[in-house]
Amino acid sequence: MSITFPLGEKFFIDSVRHFAGQIQDPKLTEDIRGFCGQEGFHRREHQRYNEALCRLRGYDLQQMEGRLERNIQRSYTFLSPLQRLALTASMEHITAIMAESALSDDDPMLGQADSAMRALWQWHAAEEMEHKAVAFDVYRAVGGTEKLRRQAMRQATFFLALDIGLCLLHMLRKDKNLWNLRVWREGWKFLFFKGGILRRVWPAYKEYYREGFHPWDRDTRPLLASWKVNDAVAA
Repeated sequence: MSITFPLGEKFFIDSVRHFAGQIQDPKLTEDIRGFCGQEGFHRREHQRYNEALCRLRGYDLQQMEGRLERNIQRSYTFLSPLQRLALTASMEHITAIMAESALSDDDPMLGQADSAMRALWQWHAAEEMEHKAVAFDVYRAVGGTEKLRRQAMRQATFFLALDIGLCLLHMLRKDKNLWNLRVWREGWKFLFFKGGILRRVWPAYKEYYREGFHPWDRDTRPLLASWKVNDAVAA
């Protein structure tokens, strides 16, 4: 998933920033600046992580990023700025609900992670939760419709799953685990069995399709505050 972040977050920044001049609300204007700043830091840190990971494990970062970059460039050719903003708002919801899981005590992703990796992902998760409604609010402010919002979520889900899946296949092939049935069985359990990450986030994911939905309908501020306290203690 980290492989998709540097290019994806640049796309998010560009999509939101395109409409910054049309925003009249001073609070939202300030939120846009904060959003772009946080996403810029995420992009930098995940790029460093991705380069180290691929160097140490023998993965071809250029190959994996190349396909993503070509798809993003096609979006600038075939999609309007509003459609790209709708995709950004959708992806921000997906990252926000993943972040919500990552900051929970019983999270299956980070429970056994190395402490440095856990700190990286939880920091990213916390900031994603902080700005989870910014792209959505910009989309609404410039006249985005409910129909396009739901359509964009379907598109975003498909392409994110495809991109991550292709990165996964590349990594498994390099690790000589592509045909390892035990690895595939464990991965399936990690995603879909009771307590699996996709089963955990599925109810929150579906909320996005509800008429009149807003990201802060899921009030995750207590979870965010708890993480900040724990992070301060750990520091």
